[in-house]
Parts: sequence; C-alpha cells; structure tokens
Amino acid sequence: MIGLISATSAGAAARDRLAAAWPERTRVYEGPVGDAVRAAFAECEQLVCFLATGAVVRLVAPLLGDKSSDPGVVCVDEGGRFAVSLVGGHGGGANELAREVGELLGAEPVVTTATDAVGLPGLDTLGFPVEGDVAAVSRALLDGEPVAFKADFTWPLPALKVTEEGDYSVRLTDRLAEATEREVVLRPPSLVVGVGASKGAPVDEVLGLIEGVLRDAGLSAASVAELATVDAKSEEAGIVGAAQRLGVPLVTYSAAELASVEVPNPSDAPLAAVGTPSVAEAAALVRGGELLVPKRKSERADGLPAMATCAVVRRPARGRLAVVGLGPGARDLLTPRAKAELRRASVLVGLDQYVDQIRDLLRPGTRILESGLGAEEERARTAVAQAREGQAVALIGSGDAGVYAMASPALAEASDDIDVIGVPGVTAALAAAALLGAPLGHDHVSISLSDLHTPWEVIERRVRAAAEADIVVTFYNPRSRGRDWQLPKALAILAGHREPTTPVGVVRNASRPDESSRLTSLGSLDPATVDMMTVVTVGNTATRDIAGRMVTPRGYRWQTAEEGAR
Repeated sequence: MIGLISATSAGAAARDRLAAAWPERTRVYEGPVGDAVRAAFAECEQLVCFLATGAVVRLVAPLLGDKSSDPGVVCVDEGGRFAVSLVGGHGGGANELAREVGELLGAEPVVTTATDAVGLPGLDTLGFPVEGDVAAVSRALLDGEPVAFKADFTWPLPALKVTEEGDYSVRLTDRLAEATEREVVLRPPSLVVGVGASKGAPVDEVLGLIEGVLRDAGLSAASVAELATVDAKSEEAGIVGAAQRLGVPLVTYSAAELASVEVPNPSDAPLAAVGTPSVAEAAALVRGGELLVPKRKSERADGLPAMATCAVVRRPARGRLAVVGLGPGARDLLTPRAKAELRRASVLVGLDQYVDQIRDLLRPGTRILESGLGAEEERARTAVAQAREGQAVALIGSGDAGVYAMASPALAEASDDIDVIGVPGVTAALAAAALLGAPLGHDHVSISLSDLHTPWEVIERRVRAAAEADIVVTFYNPRSRGRDWQLPKALAILAGHREPTTPVGVVRNASRPDESSRLTSLGSLDPATVDMMTVVTVGNTATRDIAGRMVTPRGYRWQTAEEGAR
C-alpha cells in the first residue's frame, strides 16, 4: 500500500490524481502532517509526500530503522516538477515509484542512488536473495574496478559489467557457501523440492526433512523456487505449512502427469494411495532438470513409520527472449516497457542502425550483437541461440516487432525451452496516421509491396481483395530503386474501385527529425516521390479531406447533421 500525504491544496490536487489513478494501491492520510507521515510510515510499504524534502527528512528521520525494512519514500514538490526518491531507493522501491509518479504527474523523477544514476543494476534488486558485502562490491563496480563473476551455472541476469578476474567478486550459486570478504553471493531460484506426505503429516516433520536434506546436500534453502507434489496433496496441512514457512509457492500435478515421469525409486505405496508410483521424485522432475537428491524419507524419534518424503532437482535456467518494438524512431514514442526490457537484457541483438537509436539506454556491459540490412533470419537465430544458453536477450525491431519485423522469424526459431516476451511498439502505419489525421477510423489493412519474400501474385491478390472490400490500405515498402513498378500497379488496382479524388496520405520518416507528410489524391500521387522510408495510406470510398486532414468515418456512411442530432 502507498500512503499519500499532502499539506496544501496544490499538493492535495496532485495527491488526488494519484489516488484516482491507483485506487487499489493507495491510501490517503488526512489530518496533521506529522501524524499522517508517522501513521503511513508504520502502515504502508511506500509513501508519496507532497511536501518539501527538508520537511519530510525531519519527519521520517526518527522513524528510520533499517534500509531492508524501511518503506520507500518519494517527495513531490509544490509545483509538481520533481518526484524525488528520498528513502528506500532499492529496498523500498522508491526509485521505481519516483519514475511511476513522474510519468503519471508529468514530473521529472530524481534518483540519486549511485547504481541507478549510472545505469548499473543494483545487486540487491535482481529479484532473488543476495548475501555478502553488497556496498563494497557495488562501489567497486561504480569505480570501474575489476569485479569477477563466478557462476555455477548460467542464469538470465541483466548486464553486470563484470570480468573474469578481480579483487572483488559476484558469485551465483545455489550451494551453501558464505560470502567471503569483498564478495556478493546471488541465490537464483534454481531448486525444486518434490514432497510427498501421509495424511496428517506434521508440518514440522515435512519442513525438518526438507531443511535437513538441503543442508546435507550442501544446498541453500534461499534458492528453493517451489515445493511440488501431487494434486491429491494440494491441501495437505503439513505440505502447505512447509511451503508457507519457506515462503515459496506450492505447485501440484495430476497423478497421470507424475506417473509418466521416469524416476529412480518408484514405489507401490504411493501408487496405491494416490495413483502414481512416485510423488516426491516425479513432482520434482516433471518439468525437467538434474536430480541432485533422490527420494529421502523423514526420520521420527518415536520410531513410527516416516510420514514425509522429498527429493531435490536443479532446473536449468530458462533463457529469456524479449522481442522489443522500438516504435517509429522518436524517443518519446518508445514505450516504458520497451525501455525496461532494454535495461533488463544482458545481450542485445539488432540491426545496426536501430542499435544506434537506443545504445544510450543500455546498461554498461551489455553485449551487443549487431548486423546490417538483409540479415533478419540470422539475427533471429542468434537471439534464440543466446536465450537457449540461458541469457537475458533483447531482440529489437522498428515500429512493432510483430509487424513486418523480427518477431515472426524469431518465434519461428524458438521452442518452448525459453521464455518469450513480446513488447509492443508504435507501428509506422499508426505513426503516419497520427500525422495525417484519422485515416484508420474504420477497417484497414497493411500490405507490404516488397516481393523479396512474397511472390507478386500473392501481393496483387491481397491488394485486389482490399480494393473490392473498400478497405483503407497502408502500403509498407512501397518503392525502391530496384522495385519501381509495384506501387503504380497497386494504385491502379485500387483506382479500379475508387474515385481519383480518394485521399492518399504520404508520410516519410514518421516521428523522426526529417519527417514529412502530405495529403494528395489517388489520381494525383506521383509514385516517383515515394521511397522505402515512406508509408502510403489510401483511403476508402468514405474517406474525406477535411481541413487538410485525412479522415475516415467510424461508421459505414457519413451522418447528416440531422441524423447526428437524433
């Protein structure tokens, strides 16, 4: 919950904007400011104070305890110009909150946390437990000192700007190992514990077994991602309680799923009880991985039969492939989600000219794999291969990556052994339409006139279908030096179904510094003025030129003033 505190009418107005935008996330604190801040500090995970930073410093200073538990505090000035991350930048999430508040209120986020300020990921913000001297190693990264990266296995981390050797180190492991001096240990969620239990098994017996098995195997409980069992045990109190105490989810599978998993230690007892010859081993192995600890039974001091079993598997890291649309070129049309994915990646794959557009947004140490025009399939294969190695990869394309861009070849290469995240972007057709007016107000279609990958016969058939259906058409790749006849041919097909006065919008380099747009007509357009950096939008029979803007009605016909009044 985010506590909102203000002292003036201007602050209250901004406060109310946040409350209206985030009704489920926020709580407004009224009354004297000091009392409101103290109450919110005690009750909320984060605070946004519409007060001077000096005033907030004096109010929260006596309340501060530890940075790992203090709430994040953001200050917004009276003029709404700045959103300042004051306390709990990482641990309390104030840095990200300042960015969110700034985006919503039109304020500039002010983040002074050193790693954030220079684009390095905080070692304590990677989403899993961290141990050791975070401050010293972070300082070494900031000072450019060599920091060695030691990993027991690959995991999809953001770029960390590390080396092979150094006096400082970052170690990624799920093994029991205390951080040495000048070292940070990262605990990825790599372990799955399969659990079986008899009805009524005590939670202490189940939890004691799990903790003992992990300890004996030299594995860290901080790397346990989940407990897994059979559906029939989804409400077994001992298993549910053990998951709760470990702070991990409980995942269940059907007996049929588990029965299909080959295990080293099947048994008749679970087969008779729940319909599968293995629960612990099968539940741990059902999604693949390396069996580190075969089935173990609990030991009871009273000599009675064991009531719990468990097995431990290390699942391989699933690589992460984000297919990111960069939009038409303008930085303010690059979405916040796209920016976040660029910062999340340790490997960037893209066309060289697109890489240049966003190079400044990448974290230091990001590995860049760029290539020139015509290497789309090679880039797709490279991105998928990097993800399969367990890397966090961003594959970039202009506009929306799923529209005449990199998503199709990448997903054709990808299988279900990696995670794929699609990040939408503003397409060239949409950017051009915004400049022209509202040409896409009704049904519309985009057609590429490039016959490098699609036979012209297929393209022509699609153009004819759009012409006959009276659909607005946006042409991509309309004309190049080697392809100068396709656009005239396509326009002639449309002219067979539309009047010469039909509005046509021509937009070149939409949203870029040298953008240009003009409105002409189907009968007047000179194809020689069009190139590959241009999109051409041809209206339907209802499209009109209104005050120099291209407008297609939302309905099938224009309403008269009388009809509209009714």
